[in-house]
Amino acid sequence: MNISLPQARQEVLSTPYGQALGSSFRWSGGQYCAIHTARGFIGCGIYDVHVAGEFGIVVAIAKGTPQKPLCEPEDLYEAKIVEASGPAQQLGIQPGMTGLEALGKLLAAEAK
Repeated sequence: MNISLPQARQEVLSTPYGQALGSSFRWSGGQYCAIHTARGFIGCGIYDVHVAGEFGIVVAIAKGTPQKPLCEPEDLYEAKIVEASGPAQQLGIQPGMTGLEALGKLLAAEAK
């Protein structure tokens, strides 16, 4: 039996706001990605903000399209945030900002 495993990538990303951990996973027919910090993460639309919020997790979601999917963590930099958990909103992360702007808020909160 020859089963193809998904492709996975994880690496430290250097941004104007500091370092974060980027990850992505791809398989035939799908993908998802995220940028993680010590305070929370920015992810693609596969994540559920409401469940994360119930656990006090800071999460901001950006949504790709079939024409422009979010495949790699760096794709989240320019993507627009469409939803944020309550804890993320308390840090000033709001729909409409870019993923990089949201990452800046996460990393600033981490430094406090």
